Amino acid sequence: MNNQNRTPLFDALVEYNRRKPAYFRVPGHRYENGINPILLEAVGDAVFSFDLTETPLLDDLHNATGPIREAEQLAADLWGADYTHFLVNGTTCGNEAMILTALHGGGTVAVPRNAHKSALMGLILSGGNPAYIMPELEEEWGLHGGVHPDTVEEVFRIHPDCKGVLIVSPTYYGIASDLKSIAEICHRHDAILMVDEAHGAHCYFSDDFPKGALELGADVCVQSIHKVAGSLTQSSMLHVKSDRIKKSRMDSNLTLVQSTSPSYLLMLSLDMARHDIARRGKQMIDRAAALAANARERINAIPGMACAGRELIGKAAIFDYDVTRLIVSANAIGITGFDLQKMLFSEYNIDMELANYRNVLGIVTFANEQENLDVLVDALADIAHKHRDGSPLPPAEKLPPQPEYVLSPRNAYFSDRERIPWVDAKGRIASEMIAPYPPGIPVIYPGERVSEEVWDYVEAFRQRNGHLHGPSDAKLSTFVVVR
Repeated sequence: MNNQNRTPLFDALVEYNRRKPAYFRVPGHRYENGINPILLEAVGDAVFSFDLTETPLLDDLHNATGPIREAEQLAADLWGADYTHFLVNGTTCGNEAMILTALHGGGTVAVPRNAHKSALMGLILSGGNPAYIMPELEEEWGLHGGVHPDTVEEVFRIHPDCKGVLIVSPTYYGIASDLKSIAEICHRHDAILMVDEAHGAHCYFSDDFPKGALELGADVCVQSIHKVAGSLTQSSMLHVKSDRIKKSRMDSNLTLVQSTSPSYLLMLSLDMARHDIARRGKQMIDRAAALAANARERINAIPGMACAGRELIGKAAIFDYDVTRLIVSANAIGITGFDLQKMLFSEYNIDMELANYRNVLGIVTFANEQENLDVLVDALADIAHKHRDGSPLPPAEKLPPQPEYVLSPRNAYFSDRERIPWVDAKGRIASEMIAPYPPGIPVIYPGERVSEEVWDYVEAFRQRNGHLHGPSDAKLSTFVVVR
């Protein structure tokens, strides 16, 4: 392994600033001289000296041979990849590039219905046909669980030409699928396993977490380093560990979906996050786990509150669980996750990651302090006391059957389209998706026919003022369909 104490991109930027050449390149702000003084006062001037562009000293992300390439190789060594690409358009572009690479020349790829919408964008860009797979549903907590290996095996029975399988693991909620078994199935059918590991970059550095995708046989994965490992928002990494993926093809597909003006601040933050994790990753991750474990125990001691933990393992194809995810429910006292999130923010100044009908989610990282968790636990105890006479919430409705697949997402997206009243959408082919929360799984994708069951489910959800993601008309008074 290369010397992980090195910081090649940081060193190159420092050296460039030391030389401070007469500057006739973009960006036009010329360090701090061209920055709005209000912004300059707010954030300081040092940051702008690192906001540079491609020069002979600083390398080129799309043809990296110098410090960027060195920094990427250090990351590959640390995470156990053959090679790594820095991403400045987030995990979104990584998912798109993975699908474009798997579907070179067209074909079919298996996509879970709880995949990020960037997977749909990859299908639209590639023109590929999705074989949608449904993760199991954990009904007590209203969560989509893992993808069962048998479900993946069934995909290859129905679609023997399937070129790849995309799995989200761990999910936003920290739920991991049995990637080792799924990888073995994929490789037996000469297909690649792609893993959206946006929330799992930290899992490689402690035995108390789900194992990393690359450790379990994934051919390629993409990680949001900014979510859990200390880089700046929008910065991610794509790791390849496979001879099934042609590097030149992945390189060209990333060029297709990444900016040609990559932010050196984002790339620098990736280099330095890697440096930090290499030096003290286990210490950082174990500390976060300990903070979360203490908070979970205290929350579960509050009457009316509950916080999920490792008891989820074994249910709904949940193979493992990231303990730094605090899934908190006040269902027992009649408070939805949506309302609990609003209370915590408006009354206690606590900002949780997200909410659904049954719970709120908080993410604990190495940067949290014990006092942060104390504030959360105290707030939950206060809410529980105020609402102690509340009645339990009814369970969420079950999802409708998967609708008929008529057109590829690309054909549905680029077909002649029209906006019609939602009341008239039954039987029409969708040109946009609808994902009710909970559980956040789309009940209709572009190219699928709006069935009576789907329409009834969505309409009931809409009448309850439920949260719908996907439609361009947020109130769903209208819906875009293929003409």
